[in-house]
Amino acid sequence: MATEAQALQLVALLEQELQRRRSGIDVTNGYYRGDQPLKFASAEFAKFHGDRYREFSDNWVQVVADSPVERLTVNGFKLAGEPEADRDLWRVWQVNGLDADSQLGFLGAINSARGFVLVWGNPDDEETPEVTFEDATQCIIAYVPGSRRRRRAALKRWQDGNVDYATLYLASEVWKFERPYLSRSDKSPQMEAVDEELKRWTPRDMGETEPNPQPNPMKTVPMVELPNKPMLVEDPISDVRGVIAMQDAINLLWAQLFTASDYASFPQRVVLGAERPMLPKLNSAGEIIGKEPVDLDKFQVDRVAWITGKDARIAEWQAANLAAYTEVMEVAVGHLAAQTRTPQHYLVGKMANLAEGALIAAETGLVKRVQEKQLWFGQALREMACLIFLARGETEKAKAMRAGSVLWADAESRSHAQMADALLKLKQLGFPFQWLALRYGLTPTEVADVIAMKEAELAMDPVTELSRQMIGSAPSSPAASDEPEQDDGVMT
Repeated sequence: MATEAQALQLVALLEQELQRRRSGIDVTNGYYRGDQPLKFASAEFAKFHGDRYREFSDNWVQVVADSPVERLTVNGFKLAGEPEADRDLWRVWQVNGLDADSQLGFLGAINSARGFVLVWGNPDDEETPEVTFEDATQCIIAYVPGSRRRRRAALKRWQDGNVDYATLYLASEVWKFERPYLSRSDKSPQMEAVDEELKRWTPRDMGETEPNPQPNPMKTVPMVELPNKPMLVEDPISDVRGVIAMQDAINLLWAQLFTASDYASFPQRVVLGAERPMLPKLNSAGEIIGKEPVDLDKFQVDRVAWITGKDARIAEWQAANLAAYTEVMEVAVGHLAAQTRTPQHYLVGKMANLAEGALIAAETGLVKRVQEKQLWFGQALREMACLIFLARGETEKAKAMRAGSVLWADAESRSHAQMADALLKLKQLGFPFQWLALRYGLTPTEVADVIAMKEAELAMDPVTELSRQMIGSAPSSPAASDEPEQDDGVMT
């Protein structure tokens, strides 16, 4: 068991690493929301036009991040050696609202390079532990040196009102700390010293009902990391990080196109060899007391100019070719699609009369990208399921879940007709109905309900139901042979 000093030292170290990660996460999250400052512009362009496009962004980052999330759907969990998915584990998943919150967790991991899941016992319902997806700006896990899976400690740090909170999770106990939240401002050195004293973590007062620290009955760190594009040595990689440079280039091209559209989208004319037109300036008595230049803006509105002088002439230059900007932007979007394996029809927004096979081929990159995330996120979700069993005191199920599997919805898009035809052929090969229903996309709970409905129909009208099953499972008639059929030696 750690002492308070050791726990505070560990909190300080983990908090420093969490703050180091925070700057990069804020950038990727900002780009996802459309907060994209104008980059790559020349100093002159930024000086005169930078403020005009401060709030503008042609946000492709959001499409790239959202495209795999919409295909990451968990349908259930199956323990090793069990023929069916665990219905009670699925109940815990749904009671905690994780069919919706998991989408937030997956999106956070894709944007921030990692996400987290926290599992803890529920004092009000021992059969239903509390499971929450956590943001990467608030959580961090320390691993045993030399391991990417064995967790040594975890920290969750957040702010609520005027108080900072921190919870340190160890395998043997859980520590809870707090400190005043102090905003940054210009203060004297003496007041800064006072602030530093106030900013020290102190054990949170949990009252008489909950000790601090409290023992960890799960005997393991109850937080799991969901890495996005993990590396052997370096940190995981955000899907958004590689899109930022091309996104900045596209925004600059739009800014330049808008500027050219404002100044050079029409043929421009200029008067050469003439003095600026002047008007007489009169006093109250109508006497000429001087001259004043003509308001040139009035010429733009009236579209009429009176030009004098024997050397006066008009010159013209052609309008700018704005299509050149859009062509470059289309190339940039194509590069972005190829680099992120996002289908072009997700980005361009145009759909031609493509055959179904061609559409599936166009989405192959996205499907592989989703399956890659299913692999890494699934490994973390298996560990999350183990923690749920440990929180319920079911150690044997926790061991079985370590070699179990996460049931995902199919990452590939297929029409109902194509899916039904494929499943019918598999049924004729002998695949069981339960496997086919899962393949169709039903959750294990829905499959169980459908099986119960089929049994009810069979009980009400067994003859009709059995006949329907026999017709549906009958093999297709063989092709006619070249030789005529014979029966007992008689030609038919």
